[in-house]
Amino acid sequence: MSQIPDFHNMEWLSVVAAIMSFTYSFIGFGLGFAQVIENGRIQGSITGVPADSVADKLWLVFQALGDIAFAYPYSIILLEIQDTLKSPPPENKTMKTASMIAIFVTTFFYLCCGCFGYAAFGNNTPGNLLTGFGFYEPYWLIDFANACIVLHLVGGY
Repeated sequence: MSQIPDFHNMEWLSVVAAIMSFTYSFIGFGLGFAQVIENGRIQGSITGVPADSVADKLWLVFQALGDIAFAYPYSIILLEIQDTLKSPPPENKTMKTASMIAIFVTTFFYLCCGCFGYAAFGNNTPGNLLTGFGFYEPYWLIDFANACIVLHLVGGY
């Protein structure tokens, strides 16, 4: 990517990466929703995965919180983005608004995919619905979603 002329003017790459993110999120959400409808009932329970002891249950909760925190990688590039902004308005106001919108949108999609994935598969939910043996068909849609993931990660990099 660094060999592309005018590398500093690649707004289109951010747009493509964002579109890819929305695309694979919608696919994961849609497949989870379709699986719940196909099952005819919700597979998971409100108490989550059963554990042998309170300590084991607490450990699973902390693992889940760590997974959620790991899923928000945008903070790594936050300062890089802020350096590219021009004034006025002040960078901190623009970044605050953009960060809040990004967090809300990301949280919405992660919760939709996570909740419908758990509702579709229950305690056997894979870590990644699109690559973790959650969905196998339609093959072309799963392959397209995984290609979107690759393009999103390359664009983010």
